[in-house]
Amino acid sequence: MNYVSVENVAKSYGMLQLFEGVSFGINQGQKVGFVAKNGSGKTTLLKILAGKETADAGEVNYRKSLKVGFLDQEPDLASNLTVEETIFASDNEVLQVINNYEKALQNPEDTEAYQAAFEQMDALQAWDFETQYQQILFKLKLSDLNKKVGDLSGGQKKRLALANLILGKPDLLILDEPTNHLDLEMIEWLEAFFASENLTLFMVTHDRYFLERVCNHIIELDEGIIYNYKGNYSYYLEKREQRLETEAVETGKAKQLYKKELTWMRRQPKARTTKSKSRVSGFDEIKERAHKRRNSHEVELEINMERMGTKVVELHQIGKSFDNKQLFDQFSYNFKRAERIGIIGKNGTGKSTFLHILTGNLVPDSGKVVHGETIKFGYYTQGGIKAKEGQKVIDVIREFGEYIPLQKGRKISAQQLLERFLFDRKKQYDFVEKLSGGERKRLYLCTVLIQNPNFLILDEPTNDLDIVTLNVLENFLLDFPGCLIVVSHDRYFMDKIVDHLFVFGEGETGIADFPGNYSDYREYKAELDAAPKEKKEITKPTEAKVIEKTTSSKSNALSYNEQKEFKKLEREIVELEKKKENLQQSFLKDLDAEEIKKNSIQLEETEHQIEKKTERWFELSAQLED
Repeated sequence: MNYVSVENVAKSYGMLQLFEGVSFGINQGQKVGFVAKNGSGKTTLLKILAGKETADAGEVNYRKSLKVGFLDQEPDLASNLTVEETIFASDNEVLQVINNYEKALQNPEDTEAYQAAFEQMDALQAWDFETQYQQILFKLKLSDLNKKVGDLSGGQKKRLALANLILGKPDLLILDEPTNHLDLEMIEWLEAFFASENLTLFMVTHDRYFLERVCNHIIELDEGIIYNYKGNYSYYLEKREQRLETEAVETGKAKQLYKKELTWMRRQPKARTTKSKSRVSGFDEIKERAHKRRNSHEVELEINMERMGTKVVELHQIGKSFDNKQLFDQFSYNFKRAERIGIIGKNGTGKSTFLHILTGNLVPDSGKVVHGETIKFGYYTQGGIKAKEGQKVIDVIREFGEYIPLQKGRKISAQQLLERFLFDRKKQYDFVEKLSGGERKRLYLCTVLIQNPNFLILDEPTNDLDIVTLNVLENFLLDFPGCLIVVSHDRYFMDKIVDHLFVFGEGETGIADFPGNYSDYREYKAELDAAPKEKKEITKPTEAKVIEKTTSSKSNALSYNEQKEFKKLEREIVELEKKKENLQQSFLKDLDAEEIKKNSIQLEETEHQIEKKTERWFELSAQLED
């Protein structure tokens, strides 16, 4: 069933043409990811779909009575309402019934109102929805329902708008960067929710794992042309690569044909009228195909990094608290050259505070921070670029100098540097305020990197960047020779870039050092969560069976030696489980490569012993059952 048809839609701002002739459809049950480069007008197209902006040309046709919900990057919420009032202001009838029921619970003396509200809940089968409503608020950490919207942070407003959208139960959800301002736990919950629910989605997101696990359809706007891919993100990447290879072959053929036609055209005297008119008229088309070039330059970054000495940064027993809440305490760490650390943890666990202490912008309550003499920080913050009014893109870069040093004594001009950051000469003279969100982020990243840091800190660098730019940034960071710290909720980005993590809100100091990337950490946490359950299955049934069987004639099913073995296995399995847990915890400490290897071998041997002894325990247990 078709929900929306977009037909030949165009939009421009002044001389800037964002897109034209764009056509596609959205059908019921489709979960569509929309992919395009920064500056292509992704957010504008979403707003046109949601009815927030009008197209210059073309039509957007909706199925009759279709209810559309839109999540903007900067939600427009009534600041005078509370969180609860905002949610219940929805036109969802079930939410109104739940609101009446909760009010009735607060006035139990009015039995008539309570009975009416109870019957309404039954009539609309609102009980399950009430449970879902409470779960969504809990998962998005919107516990203070009486707080005014005007007092919420930007991230809280985005989460409230997201909760409102989901609870409103629209037929079509249009989402602009839904994972921005969510921590990793929230992102994984939202991902599972969207993947499992029978919803129709159309969204823009830079989160490639989200695209992979949620979407069943990808629409790409590339060089002004729409391409449809009926599959998830991996399928899209595969088919897109095939398309580009085909285009390259066709362009090659067109070039050969162009050379042939050009020779023919040159041979013909201008005065002759016997030329094939169709061949002449077709020459321009062949020429255009032969000269077709993809506007997909890659950023080439060869910034000449400042030399780094033997001492990088040392943290000695640092601690910090805010409002009587201890964020971390007695944390020590010596950074080594070329370290690549990812920082994760729930909101409010002290990640930004830690970075400010690390860079010397904030003093710890206890302990000290020692910087090496040669260390030069490059700090990319969430605040973004602060350009002066009327400032042009080229002027932002020229504030740092006309020329930038590269490796091997070379240098490039500010203009050339911007071109490498995908800003062509025309774009360089645009005013900064005209740039899209992603383009402003790219410009800001450029200003951080050209200052030649050897210790780079990136706080949520992937927000608002398109996937093309993300791939370019990742390739640069993989080759960056200095120290690197990344705070990001982009799991794909973290998996590709970092090799160990600081996990905030865990460990004795409030910061645990985990050897591995984000997926390694999630796998480790899943094993830890499962370990107590495995232990219960081994020890509790064993104790129950020992008590039961020793008082039963069924114990005769085991010989004396087997009964001794049975009891011994119970003790050994418990001890091995403890050893396994201690070995797993050891990986959170600062180990060298040799210790990690040694502990990994021990952990593998321990798990093998547990498996072997548990299997024998089940054999003996089965005999007792006979």
